Amino acid sequence: MYIHNCWYVICWARDVAEAPVSREILEQQVVVFRTESGLLAAVEDRCPHRHLKLSMGQVVGETIQCGYHGMQINAQGRCVHVPSQKAIPPRARIRSYPVDERYGWIWIWTGDVELADPAKIPDFHQLTDPSLAAVGSTNFVKAGFRLLNDNLLDLSHVGFVHTSTIGNREFGANAKISAEKIDGGVRVSRWVIDCPPPPTYEKTGHLPAGRNIDRWSVIRYTAPSFVVIHTGGAETGTGAPEGRLGHGINLWVMNAMTPANEKTTHYFWATARNFRIDDAEIDALIFNQVSEAFDEDKRVLEAQQIAIDRHGDDWSNALQADVGSVEGRRCLERMMDSEMNGETGQAATRKLAHN
Repeated sequence: MYIHNCWYVICWARDVAEAPVSREILEQQVVVFRTESGLLAAVEDRCPHRHLKLSMGQVVGETIQCGYHGMQINAQGRCVHVPSQKAIPPRARIRSYPVDERYGWIWIWTGDVELADPAKIPDFHQLTDPSLAAVGSTNFVKAGFRLLNDNLLDLSHVGFVHTSTIGNREFGANAKISAEKIDGGVRVSRWVIDCPPPPTYEKTGHLPAGRNIDRWSVIRYTAPSFVVIHTGGAETGTGAPEGRLGHGINLWVMNAMTPANEKTTHYFWATARNFRIDDAEIDALIFNQVSEAFDEDKRVLEAQQIAIDRHGDDWSNALQADVGSVEGRRCLERMMDSEMNGETGQAATRKLAHN
């Protein structure tokens, strides 16, 4: 069901302050906390004594203290203090997880600890690039992560689901689409030439009023659940199809989907831009518009999950616009096969890229 030898986002770094953060990921209950010295730690969210969630306790020194009997657990998952006695039960320990802080997110590794190389964390550098401005949040979606992957790899829905924000009918119906395999995933390019800008673009004031645009979305999917979309538009006839993009609207929409379980997903998203980066009003506009669009996606995905639970799922009626979603599913299945067969690291990546 899941890829375990992989880094996943568990929360925003800004969320881990004084209080512990509890999450279910890949059907495992985990608590993330910072010790008083600033060390980042993640362990099972249960006390090894009577199993109360440690997230209901508090950080004490370099440990997290259970709120039931006061046992203190360190970053390695070992009990190091029992208030009611001097002796520490030798088996009073729980699982700990490798964690890393990068791009404003906290990343966790749920698989083989020996393989937890931070260099394998997917690239979301736009989140912390000083030449860009980024805003983002988290949605908890009652749908499996595969459906979220599909949604982001087929943007034909934008022209029908998001007509008040980031979409219009022309983008949904008149696009030229291409897809290609890349290392560990797929890249999908979507262009619409000479179309009206969507409402969000018009509201930024960054494009000439009343002019049509050439609009693009270049989607990079990395299995199992990471998507970066470079999307934007520039006035028609000013060279966007030939690669001259900088004068238009450029947005990088970053998406990291972490399965909570088979049917629910923590959806971490952010949007970075390259214009008016110190403008708080544009921050609010972009955040509100994208947040509204993703709430619309959430309603669609949750209804889709209910229908699939009732009727099952298949791709017998796949459309041309599904090319990215279908190839993304194939990438994910190859990655799962590789992990099940004990292939890791470069060998699995080569297999995923060339099959």
